[in-house]
Amino acid sequence: MNAIEILERLVGFPSVVGTANGDIAGWIADYLESQGATVSLLPGPEGDRANLFATFGPADAAGYVLSGHMDVVPAGEPEWSSDPFTLRTEGDRLYGRGTTDMKGFLATVLAAAPAFSRMALKRPIHIAFSYDEEAGCRGVPHLIARLPELCTRPAGAIIGEPSHMRAVRAHKGKAAARITIRGRSGHSSRPDQGLNAIHLMTSIMAKAVETADALTRGPFETTFEPPYSSLQIGTVKGGQAINIIPDFSAIELEARAISGVSPLALLQPVRESVEAFAAKGIDIDWTPMSDYSALSLEADTPLVLLLEELTGTACLAAVSYGTEAGLFQAAGIDAIICGPGDIGRAHKPDEFITTSELSACQSILETLGRRCTA
Repeated sequence: MNAIEILERLVGFPSVVGTANGDIAGWIADYLESQGATVSLLPGPEGDRANLFATFGPADAAGYVLSGHMDVVPAGEPEWSSDPFTLRTEGDRLYGRGTTDMKGFLATVLAAAPAFSRMALKRPIHIAFSYDEEAGCRGVPHLIARLPELCTRPAGAIIGEPSHMRAVRAHKGKAAARITIRGRSGHSSRPDQGLNAIHLMTSIMAKAVETADALTRGPFETTFEPPYSSLQIGTVKGGQAINIIPDFSAIELEARAISGVSPLALLQPVRESVEAFAAKGIDIDWTPMSDYSALSLEADTPLVLLLEELTGTACLAAVSYGTEAGLFQAAGIDAIICGPGDIGRAHKPDEFITTSELSACQSILETLGRRCTA
């Protein structure tokens, strides 16, 4: 099967984040086994989702990981021109949910598998496909924890997020949480008989805004735009009608951290406000949503130099979006971003990748494989 045929199969699996992924993971496992790979399906604690890890070549040598995620964001937007889970071809463009983010990369990895199988690899090519990346990289930590039993520590990991096949050596870390307050409902004419959950939430929100403002004063890392860590409230919910005392309020907030800064630590001032409310008997919950580390590779790191040689393009210093790369680096494995497509097409109706982008990616992956035979 070529990359387009494989992409057609992958897009046909509606592997939306947060749902069971046995169909797509099982199909990939069967395909890789048919190509001679050693394959492990690694169930996650959810019970209905699994990561996948496969190896071509000797697992006891330090090779390279090709990493991507099998899940996609939902595709409920009415603006889609066709079924988002059926690959549609128009000229050089291949439309469908996940074509760019990031089943296109998965398809090129799988299309390169027969070549990897034929090569006399002295260093292995590993394939690491995760679940629920779109929910804050929830699946890959379980995979990374299993690596010591699956292979020698890899020399590097290539995370195939869309980057126009230009390597990227840094991104910010991220943590997110949901805060929920339950008050007491009643008629708005008798506020003394209720407990306004929205009013209570305003002090939590004020602390978040205060913390966000303080972050703009540094520390700084000029690689990024903006060059400082940040915090924002992304969603606010609560209330039923203007004349009803709201008995429920919820916000979701995120922090994005420059390298060397813990994303969770950035949220701590807000969490302390939540804990102070809880100590007063307020019915309030703090629910973590995601947490992944920043990525920061030096320009002279061997993995950076390798990708610059493979792609023929200078490495990009940083991108604004986050990936699983920081989690590999936090585990002691150098990681870098390099994949086909444009992040600007992701999470939108009529998402697409081009046939030329797939071909370029597969060519570079097979060149990497040949390097591992020396």
